[in-house]
Amino acid sequence: QVQLLEFGGGLVQPGGSLRLSCAPSRRIFSINTMNWHRQAPGKERELVAAITPEDNTYYLDSVKGRFTISRDDAKNTVTLQMNNLTPEDTAVYYCNFKAGRVPGSQMDYWGKGTLVTVSS
Repeated sequence: QVQLLEFGGGLVQPGGSLRLSCAPSRRIFSINTMNWHRQAPGKERELVAAITPEDNTYYLDSVKGRFTISRDDAKNTVTLQMNNLTPEDTAVYYCNFKAGRVPGSQMDYWGKGTLVTVSS
């Protein structure tokens, strides 16, 4: 089974920055969208950022202008640069790949999550 591995979570002060990265345990072919989700304590999971093979991006309104998502298709990696962090960004962040040649049969790959804590 192929699993995604996340790296870069940790404790940071308000106003600080963190960079999250994600890579699969084995190479994945035909990757479509690469995404980052997060789930804060007592709240439902939400999509934070997404990037297509054409490098079109989507951002949750509350992180727009502060977070940047990027991908390296040669290395099967996706990165989330997070700047000017606030306590509201505290959550477990999950990497997600959607892969498959046919859209209707695409498979989801997920990481186990990495904890980001923003606190003074």
